[in-house]
Amino acid sequence: MTQPEVRRARVSGGELSYTDMGEGPAVVLLHGFPSSSFLWRREIPLLASRMRVIAPDLLGYGQSDKPLTADLTVEAQAFYLRELLERLEVERAAVVGHDIGGGVAQLLAIDPGFTVETLVLLDSVCFDVWPIERVRMLQEATAGQETEQFVQEVVRLTLDIGISHQGRVTEQDVERYVEPWRAEPSAFFRAARAIDGKGLTGREIDLERVDVPSFVLWGEEDPFLDPELAERLGANLPGSTVALLPGCSHFVNEDAPTTVGPLIYEFLRVRYLRDQRPHQGGPVQVLLHRPEPSDLADLEDE
Repeated sequence: MTQPEVRRARVSGGELSYTDMGEGPAVVLLHGFPSSSFLWRREIPLLASRMRVIAPDLLGYGQSDKPLTADLTVEAQAFYLRELLERLEVERAAVVGHDIGGGVAQLLAIDPGFTVETLVLLDSVCFDVWPIERVRMLQEATAGQETEQFVQEVVRLTLDIGISHQGRVTEQDVERYVEPWRAEPSAFFRAARAIDGKGLTGREIDLERVDVPSFVLWGEEDPFLDPELAERLGANLPGSTVALLPGCSHFVNEDAPTTVGPLIYEFLRVRYLRDQRPHQGGPVQVLLHRPEPSDLADLEDE
């Protein structure tokens, strides 16, 4: 598998690390807390076969700068992303977001200064139901708790709870999620404290105006963000498809890697690229309507 080249670009808050792979219409992949663009390691080359894939580490995460004083809220992250895309001369794109990356994606979609042509949300923060209790506890951590060991334990526990199928991520994968926080554990807590729940509250009317193809994909066993939010988001996005993945938790593309990547690819192929030709790589079920419960039975990754 070809490894994407890691690049860097300066925005107002600091330098962002990002990958830019493939050619064609742009698709932006946005991770959440406490992950990085490593979350998309499978999806980047898959989507880059037909599209230009841009996958940044949000400011304060991954290999991006971890400044002491920069604003790391979802609203600020959306602003930094706009700056990055302007630098890359990207004026319109499909946007895929997980967790707080989904919050950034929603803000970008309702921003009149940028054109989101297709929206994909995976277990995304939304409305006024975040931050979750576990994040609030991290926000209250004392200086004495801001240690490498504690951060490692929290990240490992988050992955353990957020991935239902044990063994789907290797020890090496877990280390890739932990590694960006090792050198500066306090950066982990700065990122957590920036998850303030603001920016998406009361934006239902704005979301109703996002009349573009939207795919809301959720783990049916997500313990962090209730699966009922998927239907609520779908009800507020007029062009939406909603799918719940049985047996999956919060990190759905880790829980069902052979299902989620192809689902995103097929949705973007049909609804973003508008390619109606039959898929040549074998059957992949993509729901292009509001699903009935019976429609979802075959989506579970075995």
